Amino acid sequence: MVLYHGSTNIINPPVFGGGKATNDYGRGFYCTESPELAREWACARGTDGFANIYRFDLSGLRVLDLNSGEYSILTWLAILAKYRTYWENGTISREAKDYLNQHFFISPEKYDVVRGYRADDSYFTFAKNFVGNGISLEQLRKVMYLGALGEQIVLKSRKAFAQITYVGALTAKSDKYAMQAQERDKEARMMYRKLSRESSYSEGIFMADIIREGMTADDPRLQ
Repeated sequence: MVLYHGSTNIINPPVFGGGKATNDYGRGFYCTESPELAREWACARGTDGFANIYRFDLSGLRVLDLNSGEYSILTWLAILAKYRTYWENGTISREAKDYLNQHFFISPEKYDVVRGYRADDSYFTFAKNFVGNGISLEQLRKVMYLGALGEQIVLKSRKAFAQITYVGALTAKSDKYAMQAQERDKEARMMYRKLSRESSYSEGIFMADIIREGMTADDPRLQ
């Protein structure tokens, strides 16, 4: 398969052990199958950059595919809650994070590769609002599925890094791709505001309901 990594630099070769421990799925090399999305990531700081191109061999690797249907969106949230910082400090959020960790968390460190959504600024805000009991699970699913956010593929292990090969790079101009990312973010926030106006505690499953009723990963209401 062909992967792209957005950066202000040429990354040849990717180095195992790099990256921030507070990224979505912890430390790793974050890629996408979309060259356009990689170009947006490359220009995230308002400067020109590159979409580095790689060939990646998945054979023999353990893959945690969070979008496969085997896992609910709560598994993705549990991983975010474990690694990402800047969560709200309200009582429900602390209790919710603990509950997600106990009942839905799967450690990405047990896998060579992780495939799942990328929680950019907008979508991380939406995730926090769900955990804080602000929107329902159905609303979170809708905004995630309709957001055209795209998947990211993260290399976690030495074995995975041994199977990726640098091919080249596409240039990414900030005046185009930073604006493109801003427009996508704007559309996501508009969609979210619309869903929030339709929010009602009398409908849907909220984080407080999940905790109160002791729902776990095999609960059919969460599928």
